This record gives sequence, structure tokens and C-alpha cells, in this order.
Amino acid sequence: MARPLSKVAPDWWDYTTLDPQLLADAAKLTADDLAQLARPGFKVAFYDTLEDFYVAEALEYIEAWRGATADNPVGICGPIGPTEQLPLVARIVNALDLKLQHAHFWGMDEWVQDGKPVAVDHPLSFAKADLEMCFKRIRPELRMPEGNLHFPTGDLAGYTKSYDAVKCLVMQGGQGEVKHWAFNDPPRRTGAYKDAPPAPGEYRKLSARVTDLHPMTIIQNARTSGGGQVALVPTQAATVGPVETWKAQRVSIWHAGMHDNPFGMRLTALMISKRIADASCPMSLLADHPNVQFNYYRPAIGSCAAEMH
Repeated sequence: MARPLSKVAPDWWDYTTLDPQLLADAAKLTADDLAQLARPGFKVAFYDTLEDFYVAEALEYIEAWRGATADNPVGICGPIGPTEQLPLVARIVNALDLKLQHAHFWGMDEWVQDGKPVAVDHPLSFAKADLEMCFKRIRPELRMPEGNLHFPTGDLAGYTKSYDAVKCLVMQGGQGEVKHWAFNDPPRRTGAYKDAPPAPGEYRKLSARVTDLHPMTIIQNARTSGGGQVALVPTQAATVGPVETWKAQRVSIWHAGMHDNPFGMRLTALMISKRIADASCPMSLLADHPNVQFNYYRPAIGSCAAEMH
């Protein structure tokens, strides 16, 4: 039976092409149901306040970096979206006098415009946000060397190799409206993927790359980062891929309710828990990763009931 066209962008794959019964089941889940979705390899955690939520996210940086030594350089890969944890990371590093000379950090992604990564003076630059909100706020004598900061802004093959040279203890992420981590968006519905999205095993072969962005992703980023200025948002980005993601010891996804909605936060948890991997919903591919944790700000879980505004 042919899969339906997307309700959002018919030339693309996305979660609206999934089995309607799966979508209906996801919408019915309560917060208690989400807790019950945990299984070996998939943990679900809840935070009742935003303060607790973002401090816990920031502490993942500290926990990773505290184990870094000359013989055992380690690091964390982090997102822009959310960003509230970044100033907290700098504050905690400074308070603990934590020297980061052997610690590493990978940025998840960066916008690409006219075939080139945007410069750090671009208003939407992710590297700019990381530097200004976190790394430049760390006292100079504690900062990691510039060579320990890895952004996907040039030699993407070198970026990929850095995950073999240094152990990534945690890959953090948010979840976008199109159910991506980083910019691992669903593909266009064309060519070999006209009738079905790529098989999970095929999608997982993707490493750091420049990719086209789903229309939902462009609109979301205009809403969350550009005051709705869709024209300001590039249509391509460089992104960490599944190849690098599977080299991370743990994948930690943070759901504050700002970048996805109550339905989306339910759907991907259900698919990962039940091991339903489908490239039209890229986050679901984490069903095959051995160590994934979803972190929820409890009040953001909300409900999927119809409510007119």
C-alpha cells in the first residue's frame, strides 16, 4: 500500500507519511505513559522546573570534561537549540576552576549559504552562539585550546575523523518540528526515494555533510531564532551525521517544549521505545543506538487534545 503524501510538503518525506494508527497512538500518551516507554538502552527523565532542566543539561558538559586527561582526551557534542544551558556551562567551569586543556567540544551543525558555511559574524551562526554564550565567557586560563573546538565549517572529513581521535562521551541535542537531531532531516521524495524513504540502515551511513533542509525546519528556525524572518534562514546546513552519532557513547535529547510540540515529543519516544525506525522521522533511528536518554521539562509535555486559540 502506497504511503500517503506529506500534509506539509508533498515533495518531501516527513512524519505525516507514517501509519495513521501510530500517529493516533502517540497522541494518546500521557506523561506517565512516557515514563513507561523506558527500556534497556532508552532512558526517560523528567524535570519539574526549567532551572533544574537546564542545570542538568549544563552538568553533562562538566561531567564529560572532568574526565579529560592528556592520555584520555574526551568531549561532548552540543546543540544550538536549546541554548539556555550554555552560559550555565561557563559559569560552572569558572566556579570549579575546571581546566579544559584536554577537553573537547563538537558543534553539531552550521548554516551553509552559497555553498559555504556562514561566517561567525552571521546573525544566525551556531559557532558564534557557542563562542559568545559559552566559550568566551570561560576565564582565559581555563579555556580549551582552539584546536579542541570542532565545528562543521570546513573540512567535513576531518570533522568526522576527530570522532575517532577523541572519545565523544555525550552527544546532546534538541528535537526539531520535523523530528530531527542536528539537521538530520528527512529527504526529498524523489528518485530512489519516490515511493519510500531510505531504509534505516542506508540513512545511518550518512556522515557529516551539507544537506538540504526540510521546509518545516526552515520555518521553525525563522520562528525560534529570526523573529519569523523566513528569508533570513538558509536552505542548507552542514550537520553531524548518524555515523558520528553512533560513535558517541550516549545520545542525550532535551525536550524543553520550545523546538517541538507535545505531539512530537510523544511520537519519537514511542518509536524509539518500540524500535520503530523510519527515516521519514529521523529521530526514530535512535531506536538502534545502544544508549539514548530523553529529558523532558514536565510542564511542556502538555496534551494533544484539541484546543482553540
